[in-house]
Amino acid sequence: MSQEGKTSYSQEELKEFEELINGKLFVAREELAQLKQTLSKKNDSGTDNTASTSKLLEDGADTLERENLSQLAARQQKFIINLENALRRIKNGTYGVCVDTGKLISKERLRAVPHTMHSIEAKLAKK
Repeated sequence: MSQEGKTSYSQEELKEFEELINGKLFVAREELAQLKQTLSKKNDSGTDNTASTSKLLEDGADTLERENLSQLAARQQKFIINLENALRRIKNGTYGVCVDTGKLISKERLRAVPHTMHSIEAKLAKK
């Protein structure tokens, strides 16, 4: 059956997307845990207490790096939430349907961006 006339994906197709999302969710959670661990300096070698004439520069670089890591962690957290929401849409039967057009989002797009709620057409129309 062509995708044109369909209004939702089959259980088999949804299972494929669920497995894809769960895999991405596992990796994303692992990466978030590593970022949090780095931010909490659990892996620190204890060099913060060494005296140095360039301590002010190091402090600035450390602050910038922590800000960057915080932003990455926030982005990763948002990605995880979006993936979890996609799993909820699979469970309630609305996964893969564009919220703007009501049409099915292409499988290719869902494989690339499994948490999307917009078809390419709707996304391009917003620009």
